[in-house]
This record gives sequence, structure tokens and C-alpha cells, in this order.
Amino acid sequence: MGKSRTRTWLAMVAGVALLVLAQELANRPLVTGTPPELRGPMADGRTFEGLSTLGRPALIYFWASWCQVCRAMQGTLAELARHVPLITVALQSGDATEVRRYLASQGLDLPAVVDPDGAIGRAYGVRGVPAVFVLGRDGAIHSATLGYSTAWGLRLRLWWAGWSGN
Repeated sequence: MGKSRTRTWLAMVAGVALLVLAQELANRPLVTGTPPELRGPMADGRTFEGLSTLGRPALIYFWASWCQVCRAMQGTLAELARHVPLITVALQSGDATEVRRYLASQGLDLPAVVDPDGAIGRAYGVRGVPAVFVLGRDGAIHSATLGYSTAWGLRLRLWWAGWSGN
């Protein structure tokens, strides 16, 4: 390998390493291990009774109606919701009526816990949205990410947590 190709390769490796480090630092405040209890009013008027009502593995997705990156992920989450247990948390997006209207305007049929003051988000260490937590078969958080996640990235995290893809 020539010097030029070696430098190019080293620069690419360094760039990838910096991206991974930046992602890890951004995710640092997110809760790991046993997730905090999640209960509360839902946009559809029901009450979410807790994570034990979800199957395993599962996704917890924090989003906001004002978040453009969240809008870019809506289709991915709607697709995954057909195959894996999912609960979403509408962070600082208004009351149940406002969240329900937003979901309807976007053509989304996702279960949404309403978190108007951000208390649930704070319990999970969420400083920004979107944020995704992957729960494994054991109920523990196996992965937590802040920012945009691709469908393949989420499916891979779910697979690592024990999801069979059904």
C-alpha cells in the first residue's frame, strides 16, 4: 500500500472512530440497566400501566411533535411497531388532545404516553429527541441512542437484544 492510500485509510479509520466516540458521548446521560418505571396517560385516553405490559424485546421511543428528526423516523417506527412491542413517549408536545391530533395529522397509529412537562424524559436521562431505548428479553435496557436511527440500525439493536424478527 502506498503512503497516500495508507494516509487515506488512516484518515477514514480516525473519522469513524470520532463518530463512534461522539455518539457514545451524546448517549452518556441516557439510563442503562433497569429502566425507570413508565406509567402515565396516553393520547388515546387510556393509561399506560407500565413496561411489564410490553412483550420482550421492546422499544421505548421518545419524540416530540416539534422535532424534524423525529418526523424523519416516523415511518421506521410505524413499520417496526407492526413487528415488535413499542411504546412512544410524546415529550413536551402538549396534552393528550394535542398529541392525538398530531398523530392523526401524520397518519400514525402509535401508542403514545403523554409527557407534557418532560418528567418521564428526565427519568430516562433524555436531553433531546429522538431517543430510543431497546429492552431485551430480560427487561433491561440493552441499547440507548439519541438522534436519528435507521431501520437497519434499530433492527440490529433489537436482534442483539434477543428479537427474532417475527
